[in-house]
Amino acid sequence: MVHLTQRTDPGPGPVVGFVVSKGVGNAVTRNLVKRRLRALVHERLTSLPSSSSVVVRALPAASQAEYSVLASDLDGALATARRRLERAGR
Repeated sequence: MVHLTQRTDPGPGPVVGFVVSKGVGNAVTRNLVKRRLRALVHERLTSLPSSSSVVVRALPAASQAEYSVLASDLDGALATARRRLERAGR
């Protein structure tokens, strides 16, 4: 799940945060999921608006998902979040 908003404060680039709850798994599993998501978002930073604020929330299924599945899920969630942001701005 991805939430995307426009920041009101100027900044050099997008701000990204991650939410990985205990529902995802134990500490080792949560950290693994967080590291994978961080790497995936890092690869996509240039495609995000520089004034955006992004929150990526890992769902419990993320603990069992392969890297390629996480990547495609993240791409779909980012696309949906961009569409919602564009609709809200109109």
